[in-house]
Amino acid sequence: METEQQQRSLTREVEAVQIPSGEPLQLPALSKVYITQQLGGSYTVMTDYGLARIDGRDADALGADIAEEQAAAQQQAAQAKPASNGEAPDDEAIWQQLRNVFDPEIPVNIVDLGLVYSMTVEDAEDGGHKVVVQMTLTAPGCGMGPAIAEDAKGKCMLVPGVDDAEVNLVWEPAWDQSMISEEGRMILGLV
Repeated sequence: METEQQQRSLTREVEAVQIPSGEPLQLPALSKVYITQQLGGSYTVMTDYGLARIDGRDADALGADIAEEQAAAQQQAAQAKPASNGEAPDDEAIWQQLRNVFDPEIPVNIVDLGLVYSMTVEDAEDGGHKVVVQMTLTAPGCGMGPAIAEDAKGKCMLVPGVDDAEVNLVWEPAWDQSMISEEGRMILGLV
């Protein structure tokens, strides 16, 4: 997509999240934004206030074509989660969903960035299944941590058989670039 096609005027007021502080930000209707990244169902945009993240549920504010694209993706995700009949969720399906979570400043998913340290499926007290994820961030002071963790939780909940999810931010071991997968290194031009 060319840069001119990336420029949009918001069709309505939108609550976004300032990057990297994680602070809420109200973007007024008709604000000019430039879409810099649209991965994992959210949109990173350049605004007059700096970088911001717009959640997929507000895609309609970016225009009809983006809204249609987002609605189709949400419908596909909803159809992909049938009733689980009490069966344990598939670990690989959970990992695949975690690969749909992106740091809004980096075009590599959190798994390939090496941010996810562990993922386990536990039996819940009510007989269901709970996913527990231990993950970190590229920098401990990143204000986007709670938003990224919440996105990861939401993606885990899409997997059949997952009744609950918990995503914990941890700081040990400290993340460094050696944790990035080969695929992530290629995307970032580190190979």
